[in-house]
Amino acid sequence: MTQQLKKSYRFALRGSAYITLFMTIVLAVMLYFFEIDNIFILILFTCICYTFCFFILQFRVERFIYRRVKKIYDDVTLLDARDLHSYPITTDMATLTKEIEKFATNKKLEIETLRIRENYRKEFIGNVSHELKTPLFTVQGYILTLLDGAMKDKTIRKKYLSRAAKGVERLIYIVKDLDMITKLEAGDLHLDTEVFNIIELVQNVFDLLEMKAAKKSISLSFDMQYSKPIMVKADKERIQQVLTNLIVNSIKYGRTNGTTEISIENLIRNKVIVRVTDNGEGIEAENIPRLFERFYRVDKSGSRREGGSGLGLSIVKHIIEAHNEKIYVESEFNVGSEFSFTLEKVE
Repeated sequence: MTQQLKKSYRFALRGSAYITLFMTIVLAVMLYFFEIDNIFILILFTCICYTFCFFILQFRVERFIYRRVKKIYDDVTLLDARDLHSYPITTDMATLTKEIEKFATNKKLEIETLRIRENYRKEFIGNVSHELKTPLFTVQGYILTLLDGAMKDKTIRKKYLSRAAKGVERLIYIVKDLDMITKLEAGDLHLDTEVFNIIELVQNVFDLLEMKAAKKSISLSFDMQYSKPIMVKADKERIQQVLTNLIVNSIKYGRTNGTTEISIENLIRNKVIVRVTDNGEGIEAENIPRLFERFYRVDKSGSRREGGSGLGLSIVKHIIEAHNEKIYVESEFNVGSEFSFTLEKVE
């Protein structure tokens, strides 16, 4: 028995007391009526009656509740069978209520999770289909045009084959990104951590993207002159990919004659934070929570004017989290955006 007396026992004790009190009064009246003056008989009757009533009531209540509670356990088919067999069937109503509420809450959460996953799956399939069919139809269109007779014209043949090749390149790009994000989510992508100078790596990315930025007259720069190297420990190739994706996004959605600025600041003793800031078109507040979802685009237009696989930010998030680091985003529509992430600093 627990510290607090079970409710079924309290019920039996009180019920027995009421019955015994009633029967004792009846017996006392009868003894008085028949002029029998023997207090021992009264006390003995009281004890026997109370004990008998207690066991009868307790046994009947236990059996009554147990049968019905067991039927509840058996009938609630939505509950997990493992949960049902891991605990004895209780006849205490408070405990039973808590268990049923706990089961119901867990199942409601599971149903909600399944519903969210189902919606995500439908959206994901739709997005993959949309991303793949655009370059596929492009390639198919150029090839069919060539097969219909345009292949005889050398100028058209070269132009169409070149455009078909670009469509194939985009398909390969999407498939590679899908493969990478699948490995990242499954934890199968191995990180080759090393110590390197983050300033030098950022400058290398600037050099790679200089021509792309020049087409929109966007300047790539540091927030200040870094005279000393800042050494960090991470997978250099993956961090370069993170920086590339973030800077490419800032160029895509940046304003003509705009800026993309990188700053590296000490966060705590063994951490630095890398910030990628631009004065581009910015992101509306309702879109920010979904930025890192696969294939999610702020630009909803069917033309997808800026291209890309739609997986860049999702890959960035997974790479940073694979390093056990954090990524943040702040943005104001028509003002600009700032993406930042932490890295382990090496003294």
